[in-house]
Amino acid sequence: MPSKRDRGREPVYSVTEVTRAIKKTLEGGFTGVWIEGEVSNHRCPASGHHYFTLKDSGAQIACVLFRGQAQFNQVALSDGLQVQISGDVSVYENRGQYQLIAKWVQPKGLGALQAKFEALKAKLNAERLFDSETKIAIPRFPKTIAVVTSPTGAAIQDILNVINRRAPWVRVLVMPVAVQGQGSEREIETAIRWLSKRPKSLPEIDTLIVARGGGSLEDLWSFNDEGVARAIYECPIPVISGVGHEIDFTIADFVADRREPTPSAAAEFAVPDGEALKNTLRVFEQSLESGVANAMHQLEQTLDMTQQVLDGSELDNFLENRKLAIAHLIEQFDAAASERLFEYREEVSQWTGSVDALNPEKEISYFEKDLERLESELDSVTLMALDHQADYLENQWALLESISPQAVMKRGFSMTLNQDGSEIASPKALQKGDRLRTVFFEEEVESVVDK
Repeated sequence: MPSKRDRGREPVYSVTEVTRAIKKTLEGGFTGVWIEGEVSNHRCPASGHHYFTLKDSGAQIACVLFRGQAQFNQVALSDGLQVQISGDVSVYENRGQYQLIAKWVQPKGLGALQAKFEALKAKLNAERLFDSETKIAIPRFPKTIAVVTSPTGAAIQDILNVINRRAPWVRVLVMPVAVQGQGSEREIETAIRWLSKRPKSLPEIDTLIVARGGGSLEDLWSFNDEGVARAIYECPIPVISGVGHEIDFTIADFVADRREPTPSAAAEFAVPDGEALKNTLRVFEQSLESGVANAMHQLEQTLDMTQQVLDGSELDNFLENRKLAIAHLIEQFDAAASERLFEYREEVSQWTGSVDALNPEKEISYFEKDLERLESELDSVTLMALDHQADYLENQWALLESISPQAVMKRGFSMTLNQDGSEIASPKALQKGDRLRTVFFEEEVESVVDK
């Protein structure tokens, strides 16, 4: 209480005491008030603070919008502008004047809740709480999903129906909270922060859904609370916001890692479509089976060709044909060589007759050396042809040996036959109880078909 200086029965107060009493009364009773009026005497010095008067037809009040708060406001103040201002009434003791410390300025006609929404949105956006770089990716195959919502509303039923239809294997944990009314914002914030701590009593949570059904701005106001917004932003679990209908936007939508227009849409995005996954797996399975079947078919064809080549009679025929071909080539070389040699001898004989007549000993000696040279070249050509055919035959023989059953089995393969040694054309030809013989490179193993 202010001190008194008794002057008879009437108390006497100092100026300071009265001013402070007024200050206490005004500042205690006029916080967060909305005042409507016309801007006049507006000025903004280099400090960045805005000083102006708000007036109507009957009174006026001095106002100040400090630079730190002005950056969150998008209204450009000017004289004559009709505005609504939210702020706190304060008393400037040195001058004994009261004034309004403005927090938010909006054009006249904008509702108080919408103004608060825009003010908080601007504030959090300036703090970069909406930046896409801070968003956490939503896992595509979650095992456990937590849902913060009312346990009795339509939203939780929609979410459960969607998840059970699309991904019935996903575990759903419901955190029951009030989603509107006094104190509901604190319940929502508390639930989110508790889940953020990943309590050991719960399974590992992959995704968190914050949801409620549609409603008016007042109904959805709990999701426009700053505490709820910061709890969502600081949550280490990926958060999907599914609040209201498609046309509704809340602060929770902006800070969440993913915004979906409805609770059902949030559930749709949170889990994969089980039927689509099954269809995809079926396609992969069919493709794999087809690829394996084609590979087996090609291997069977290769094996059949190899077995045909390596069959005893076929191999003998092949080698015999190669021998005959080589013999035929040798005969051709012999015939050609003999014919050419005969021609040279005829020429020599003709020259010899001429030499006998003329007795040119030098010419005879020359033709004899030429004859020896031709005979030597003929022998060399014949030997080269024979060597070439021998090399070819040797290469063919090595190729046959590399694809022989013994060589194939030496590389780790085996061949399974019936007990009588006949080949098995298909597994369908086998019956339970048949005895089989599997041939490896150096040994054999017997087995019995049991199913």
